[in-house]
Amino acid sequence: MLAAVLHDFNKLVLEDVPVPEPGMGEVVVRIKSCGFCATDYKAIKGIRRNVRFPCIVGHEPSGVVAKVGPGVQHFKEGDEVICQPTGSCGVCRHCREGNAHYCAQSFATGGDGPDDVRPGAFAEYMKTNAASLFAKPTSLSFDAAALTEPLSGAWKGVIQYSEMKLADDVVVLGVGGIGLLCLMVARAAGAGRLIAVDPSAYAREHALRLGATHAVDPSKGDARKAVYDIIPEGPDLVIEAAGPISAVTLMVDLRRRGTRWNVFGITTHETFELDGGRTHFLEGRMDASFGTTPRAMQAAIRLMETGLVNAGEIISHRFPLKDIHKAVEVMGQPERNKVIINP
Repeated sequence: MLAAVLHDFNKLVLEDVPVPEPGMGEVVVRIKSCGFCATDYKAIKGIRRNVRFPCIVGHEPSGVVAKVGPGVQHFKEGDEVICQPTGSCGVCRHCREGNAHYCAQSFATGGDGPDDVRPGAFAEYMKTNAASLFAKPTSLSFDAAALTEPLSGAWKGVIQYSEMKLADDVVVLGVGGIGLLCLMVARAAGAGRLIAVDPSAYAREHALRLGATHAVDPSKGDARKAVYDIIPEGPDLVIEAAGPISAVTLMVDLRRRGTRWNVFGITTHETFELDGGRTHFLEGRMDASFGTTPRAMQAAIRLMETGLVNAGEIISHRFPLKDIHKAVEVMGQPERNKVIINP
């Protein structure tokens, strides 16, 4: 099969590699679509260093079951599926408390986090556990279905962890692909004033088209003042979906008494300062969210299946696997949203 194999940072090679064979409880999926996540790009370019070579990245796939291994009962060849990019033991304390993404025995396909990282979906076929599959609703395209994992992360951060409520005034810092999904979840959940903050005019334009009530350019003047001009009493919820430490700093500045804030986008080990007394008397609540869980995946599928979120609206580019290097170039450009690879 054709696969994009990463041999070193900035050394991504299209190669013919063996099609994987499923073992006990495993399936092989013929990949139809795979989202190109920023963490994949960071691995390819060496921005993210926790990579073991050679590897196949790509962790947002949908496809068709091509072969099932012994013991698989709930899926058969030809089933259209969505792949959760992780698997867990199912029996440890974390798994049984609903926090499968904390499982010490977990694995990832094409992503990062656990020690056990397996070949991902920038390939024609991918092997995973049957327990990591979800049935794809027939109403969803494969491209939209490939956005289940990032949408599940947005739902988990905005709804499950930060407990957004009807009519909350919400600020989303950074409206690239994941920020747009956070914004769309907040819109579907009944946000009141929904402010997108991003230095990119391209990003702000798309945020307004996809449900933001206001957009703020933080590079033009005082971003805190601009937000408070729109929401004089301050935001109920701030979601940091940008990544740079400057976005986290702005999030801290945006707080008022009772503000909930979610450190969602930053994954690099950088520091920011908190005034302990002010944080105490503001009595806000900080959350953070990473990864996904089966509950969040199921919620994301339902959001798309019922039409509450049309995740496919954030797709800006599509490339066949043979043009993966063109996709890498686009990932490095500012004027793009979600990039999809179609093996």
